[in-house]
Amino acid sequence: MSGATHLYAIAIGSNRPHGRFGRPTGVVEAAIGRLDQDFDLFDAAPILINPAHGAAGRDFANSVALIESDLDPPAMLKRLKGLERDFGRRRGRRWGSRVLDLDIVAWSGGKWSSHGLTIPHKSAASRNFVIGPLATVAPGWRLDGHVTAHHFAHRLARRRPHR
Repeated sequence: MSGATHLYAIAIGSNRPHGRFGRPTGVVEAAIGRLDQDFDLFDAAPILINPAHGAAGRDFANSVALIESDLDPPAMLKRLKGLERDFGRRRGRRWGSRVLDLDIVAWSGGKWSSHGLTIPHKSAASRNFVIGPLATVAPGWRLDGHVTAHHFAHRLARRRPHR
């Protein structure tokens, strides 16, 4: 590790209440606070409430936080998974309800690909609940090297909702 500081965009989601932090919005607020405590919080988007997809059942509270760290992506992923466990997340079915979900959306180092980790996140640009908050705190972030978060958010806003 070079000791260089990287900027990470971390997607935050919750759709289950927590005994200490309450409703999902409280969980997301607490997660932002923990990211600030464990790393250097650069900024965080307002928390949004979004309808659940698939088997998740309950609506989600979502945000994106920008944090600074000298960790490389695999080490950052490991720390984020530990934070999810600290909040009570247990392994379960994919797309199920969860107390806390943290995903690396992007990082200042560009593209990264290894077993179990791809940056930018494969689905970030197609998910309003990720790209909208990212465009709020980092509108000029280029997820694919060319198109900005703001541009992706604009594209998604123009699509008709699927029902």
